[in-house]
Amino acid sequence: MAASECAPFVKVGGLADVVGTLPPYLKENGHEVKVFLPKYRKIDEKAFGVKKLSFKLHIPVGDKYEAAQLKTAVSPNGTKCYFIENDKYFGRPEVYGTIHGDYPDNRERFIFFSRAVLEAAKAVGFQPDIIHCHDWQTGLIPAYLKTLYSIDGFYCNCATVFTIHNIAYQGLFKADTIPLAGFSWKDFTWDRLEYYGKVNLLKIALTYADMLSTVSPTYAKEILHEEFARGMEKTLRHRAGDLMGILNGIDYNEWNPATDKLIASNFSKNDLSGKKACKKDLQKWCGLPDDESALIIGAVSRLDPQKGFVLVKKVIPKFIANNVQFVFLGKGDKNIQTVLEGFARKYPSKVSVHFEFNNSLAHKIYAGSDAFLMASLFEPCGLGQMIALSYGTVPVVNRTGGLFDTVKYFNPKTFEGNGFSFHPPNEENLLSSLKALLKTYKNPEQWKKIIHNAACANFSWDKSARMYGELYRRAVQKKKGN
Repeated sequence: MAASECAPFVKVGGLADVVGTLPPYLKENGHEVKVFLPKYRKIDEKAFGVKKLSFKLHIPVGDKYEAAQLKTAVSPNGTKCYFIENDKYFGRPEVYGTIHGDYPDNRERFIFFSRAVLEAAKAVGFQPDIIHCHDWQTGLIPAYLKTLYSIDGFYCNCATVFTIHNIAYQGLFKADTIPLAGFSWKDFTWDRLEYYGKVNLLKIALTYADMLSTVSPTYAKEILHEEFARGMEKTLRHRAGDLMGILNGIDYNEWNPATDKLIASNFSKNDLSGKKACKKDLQKWCGLPDDESALIIGAVSRLDPQKGFVLVKKVIPKFIANNVQFVFLGKGDKNIQTVLEGFARKYPSKVSVHFEFNNSLAHKIYAGSDAFLMASLFEPCGLGQMIALSYGTVPVVNRTGGLFDTVKYFNPKTFEGNGFSFHPPNEENLLSSLKALLKTYKNPEQWKKIIHNAACANFSWDKSARMYGELYRRAVQKKKGN
């Protein structure tokens, strides 16, 4: 696997959780997995036992060569990881950029990383049957294998799989990326490396990879259409037969209320009584009134317009008069942060905001909240709603992507369903779902049933790992057919 993030070493979003969690499940199915990552400054070498290897590579970027020092560590789940170190590119405070925007040399950074992955695998003697690439940062690898490395005997039988975690992030750069990446101008055509006169690293991966996947069945269907595809619809329709939607799983070793050491009281789907203590603890921690009857709605999210905060901003003033409390945890867009800060000042007994990545507080929110708000305008998969369900916390979501695949609207007559959903994503529909949530919350019999339904949901990686195995087999067969 080649990726720009991997938990627990470095995490910005859900990509890190997938790359960090999936490998041991693949191992159980007979696959040998190594993960290749950039060695960012923020990776704590001492904490993770990162060791320096004797290999030092020289990687071409344009007309220059940049040094790549190889390091290695074993993740807590037993996965062997290799790190590619270069302080010029990765010795920075953040992964992709600062609050002011992306690093201006991101294309050079990930051109370097993609070439370095291929050279590093040769250096350590790991000859893969598959290189599984994730997102645009590794989008050049499938193209390299079919161009610059097409006569390299080490990779003659190597197939590629490319996973789209979020099609909104594409890696769009100027045409002079072609010589910088080492490609020939003869490949700068619409059906290969060119994209409307520029270079789009996501489009390159979608063109060259043997097989494609994305992170939920519904998202795989959505991205074939213009509304969701961000300009990739024609390419994806052409490759539709090679595209598979595989739902992400969650790590129940971490997100398990029965064993979670970061929450006030453990509980399980068979005995949810411990949620009361967790709710009381969350209220105390957030400085909210100790009110058992208040409906607590939590949100753990990147503060990004994609996450539907434009709807949340409009709905809170119309819903706050009820006996409700909101807890927000996350960081990102300054304008969203300003809006949430305003709510916290105006409704100090009802809104608590925390602009940080705080794992301990995240656990408390998932366990102590009654409901979990995820109003995303689009959502490839989403992990928050799955984690919330495991804690018997009822999700309120837009019916899109992986949210559609995991949250089923609660029917008060049949007692079926595990949450509330709305579509299309607008203020009126979100408010309607929140009102339905509150009505169910006030009915003890219905509420007991819906939180039990939520807690019984299971999104382990077992099934998904088997589906990835099938995807790998198809990729190898396709490679052999070529």
